Amino acid sequence: MILVYVDHDRGTLDELSLQALTAAKGLDSAVEAVMVGADAVALAPSLGEFGVSRVHVAVHPGLDDYAPMAAGRAVAQIARAEQPGAVLAVGSPRGNEVLAHVGAIVDEPFAADCTSIDLSGDEARVTRNRWAGSVLEEAIIHSTMPIASVAPHAFAPEPVAGAAPAAVVEFSPELSDADLAVRVVDRTGAGGGGVSLAEAKVVVSGGRGVGENGFGPLEELAELLGGTVGCSRVVTSAGWRPHAEQVGQTGTKVAPDVYFAIGISGATQHIAGCKNAKTMIAINSDPEATIMSFADYAIIGDASQIMPAVVDAVRAAKGK
Repeated sequence: MILVYVDHDRGTLDELSLQALTAAKGLDSAVEAVMVGADAVALAPSLGEFGVSRVHVAVHPGLDDYAPMAAGRAVAQIARAEQPGAVLAVGSPRGNEVLAHVGAIVDEPFAADCTSIDLSGDEARVTRNRWAGSVLEEAIIHSTMPIASVAPHAFAPEPVAGAAPAAVVEFSPELSDADLAVRVVDRTGAGGGGVSLAEAKVVVSGGRGVGENGFGPLEELAELLGGTVGCSRVVTSAGWRPHAEQVGQTGTKVAPDVYFAIGISGATQHIAGCKNAKTMIAINSDPEATIMSFADYAIIGDASQIMPAVVDAVRAAKGK
């Protein structure tokens, strides 16, 4: 049996976690899942659609929002009880954080951002992204219970035809005050709304070349195309846009149908976050910018002049 940590945010399923379920099904083993928090109880049966036979849901008064060590403790409790052939999660920031705690608690090695996992032999073998995805490392996990996260977008979610709803088993994890020392206790600021960056089919990203006040046309284009706005790390570092919009190794990894890279040079850190885009369109005044070597289509010129023209053309094509 393979055990998969499936994340959610206050009752909204993390769609990326479904990729980890597909990876688990590919290991020719039964699949069970762990979810954390009472809000997960209603979501758990739906995981049967992706081949999960049983979902263990940790319910505890302290688990009313994200608490990484407590979540790790809950997953570790089930892992010790069930002794799965492997423990997986998607390699999102939260998935990696929770599995890192699991590894520390059960004293087993953890391999992050795997693009392939092979449990068919006497040793667990993985291929994983290193150095922002510029290197693929083949490694052996020396453990009877390998712990690994799967690289986002390395496995496409695949529903299982005719699958029954997953059985749900609630349990109360044994948590200490220390397990709950780090947790979300409040959320302030404007709510989310709109399509999320990780799931968007169209992402319109801006970099230093857009300028602090040049994101208006990018927002218009994203709205017209039903997408969302992203940005590079230098933009968030300058305080022009929130970190939630950052695409890259230390931001969000995306795999949209179309990715616009506007005024972005193409640093390795940024490419690591957008290299899985099906089509990349770059707009840059520098024809030698690194991003141009990754782009399917390139427009050389000043973004402040090109973007309004692009927005007008899209608006005209849509009759708006």
